[in-house]
Amino acid sequence: MEEKDSSSRDYFVQREVLDELRLDEVAQKGTWSTKPTLGDHVKDFLRCSVPRVKQTVQSWVPVLGWLPHYSIRENAIGDLISGCSVGIMHLPQGMAYALLASLRPVFGLYTSLYPVLIYFIFGTSRHISIGTFAVISIMVGSVTEKLAPDSNFIANGTNGTASVNIDERDAYRVQIACSLTVLAGIFQIMLGVVRFGFVVTYLSEPLVRGYTTGSACHVCVSQLKYVFGVTPSRFTGPLSLIYTLVDICRLLPQTMVPELVVSLVALAVLIVVKEINTCYREKLPLPVPIELIVIIAATIITHFCGLSSKYKIDVVGEIPSGLNAPRVPDATLFSQVIGDAFAVAIVGYAINISLGKTFALKHGYKVDSNQELVALGLSNTIGSFFQCYSVTSSLSRSLVQESTGGKTQVAGVISSIIVLVTVLKIGSLFEDLPKAVLSTIVFVNLKGMFKQFMDVPLLWKTNKVDLLVWLVTFISTILLNLDLGLAVSIGFSMLTFIFRTQLPRYSILGHVPGTDLYLDVDTYKEAKEIPGIKIFRSSTTIYYTNAEMYLEALQKKSGIEIGKLLTEKKKRDAKLKRAQEKEKKKAKKEEKKGVRNLSNSTLSMREINMGNVSAGLKGQSQGNCVSLTETSTNGLSKGQVNWAYKHDTAMSDSDSDTACHGDDSITQVQGDNEKGTTSGTHSIILDISTTSFVDTVTVKTLKNTFRDFGEIDLKVYLAGCQACVVEQLETADFFSESIPKSRLFVTVHDAVLHILKKQGQTDFILDVSYNTQM
Repeated sequence: MEEKDSSSRDYFVQREVLDELRLDEVAQKGTWSTKPTLGDHVKDFLRCSVPRVKQTVQSWVPVLGWLPHYSIRENAIGDLISGCSVGIMHLPQGMAYALLASLRPVFGLYTSLYPVLIYFIFGTSRHISIGTFAVISIMVGSVTEKLAPDSNFIANGTNGTASVNIDERDAYRVQIACSLTVLAGIFQIMLGVVRFGFVVTYLSEPLVRGYTTGSACHVCVSQLKYVFGVTPSRFTGPLSLIYTLVDICRLLPQTMVPELVVSLVALAVLIVVKEINTCYREKLPLPVPIELIVIIAATIITHFCGLSSKYKIDVVGEIPSGLNAPRVPDATLFSQVIGDAFAVAIVGYAINISLGKTFALKHGYKVDSNQELVALGLSNTIGSFFQCYSVTSSLSRSLVQESTGGKTQVAGVISSIIVLVTVLKIGSLFEDLPKAVLSTIVFVNLKGMFKQFMDVPLLWKTNKVDLLVWLVTFISTILLNLDLGLAVSIGFSMLTFIFRTQLPRYSILGHVPGTDLYLDVDTYKEAKEIPGIKIFRSSTTIYYTNAEMYLEALQKKSGIEIGKLLTEKKKRDAKLKRAQEKEKKKAKKEEKKGVRNLSNSTLSMREINMGNVSAGLKGQSQGNCVSLTETSTNGLSKGQVNWAYKHDTAMSDSDSDTACHGDDSITQVQGDNEKGTTSGTHSIILDISTTSFVDTVTVKTLKNTFRDFGEIDLKVYLAGCQACVVEQLETADFFSESIPKSRLFVTVHDAVLHILKKQGQTDFILDVSYNTQM
């Protein structure tokens, strides 16, 4: 190889034309295998040493790797400030999101405590805040309300009226939430152990954002009953969101004005102060904890003004102090929640890993996707024994943890301490907190999700397929609820991927003068087709779903209808064969007649000689004999036709004339047909540089292509084949005497130069800005 620079924009390369065989020689392709064998894997797995044990333990328990090296001087202050800020946010959000899960607020505080400590030990992200989240909470709430509706807990009152046994209902809903959570955690642990963290890659960003936006709508509708102080009927199944919204509108005349006023005042204060935090976040040392301030103020006002008794404002109620003893979740409920548990596991992990990778990329460290599955699964599994429901990371809390100087998960421990103190000592002080205030906190924290509606105009400009995925996900989540909506959106996303691979862009490439570039002739004006050569390329991998379409596109783009040409060739061959057989039969018949005439002439000569005829007659007979011998010889040289017989045949037999014209017409049709159909094409180059793997269908398709085009005298070549694909073709016995490896070239340009050299047209393509040695 020789390469030298002549200017900043030109380069010159001088090398020989390389097919695959010559490339193996020049590049010295190795025949050895660098992949370890199964035995090597087993030996490596069973090998035990102190460094290996240490590495294994630290990979499963990451805190042992980074905590001994924790720098107090660099990280302690930031972690302390961010931990306090996040802990203050955990209190109102934990209680508010517990209402979304149809649980009492105290269980939201439990969920903000135990799982955070578990993630501190097993997690790999330094900046995300694990705990309650609106989307997961509403998914859990849909299951608890479906399996434990109010109608199942109707009890007769003292005066004969029916009422709901709230204590029994809430206790059963906690059992359902814990069973759902432990099953979701088991799913996440199993997926993490088998290194199945890549499964989340099938949830594209438009899908996740469309799903969370649709979930935010569910969250809003579920909180409207607290804002207006009404009690709508409960609906399940598809369109339940629409039915609930219609029912709330029907109940608007019964709105509790005091609760509406409390909601509007709290909402106005939250919005104003949060906007101030956003505008002055660079100047403020810490964001104003307005959520906690609103909760404290609302509780004090409600308690001392007696709003709950005077105006019947719905409040949180009893919040027990202290921690409950661990309890084993009810395994008998697993069969009823298994589908919802898997959906919760996947959605929770998708949100968690997307946030984790975002912060890791920003701050320059790595997040292990499989370990994140295990950490999240352990947080859910262990937390379920302490009456916690499913958790994931929260965007709002994670942003606060990162922006206030948090460096490690020590901030999560500090936030857990604040929640623990609240649960043990001051939790009971929030018993008079209006639920309407908690609902307004939920509304305000959904701002980020509703901003995702701005994805629609952006995707309209950038990628309409992703826009379609976003819209289908959003609509299906709204209309079909969270579980069916997720299934439909994943299925539709998979269909878009399949259609993209099944409907790629097929191109005929042309040469750009002065370069070794071959571009789509429909896109680039300067790209010109090379006479006699068709260069065909697909924009995606050729495999079983699009192999047939690849062959059809090849025929359509090149203008060569292989089926039609093969049929015509078979007809010509059959017609020619019939004409040849007819000629052979006629020649044999004429030969027999010629031999008979020759024997009769010889007999007559003998009789004349025996009768002592005159010399003139002898000369005539000798002359006739010579003439007959000459014509006989000429007749044998031309298919053994006797001239004496041919004149009669030509005059009387019309088959001979027809056969003669038929021969000429076959030749003429063959020449005209080949010229008109293939337009002078003698070679086809298949650019398969975009193919990353081949399956058996692909190999069979390529073999058939070589065979069929070869039958009509068209040479087929492959170009740009990756090394892994060459190995797969060799394994599949693709190369043979009819398809030698010399038909496979490194680049399209190598194949073109090889073809032109064989055709004696080397001057056509050599006018380029570099030298190529043939």
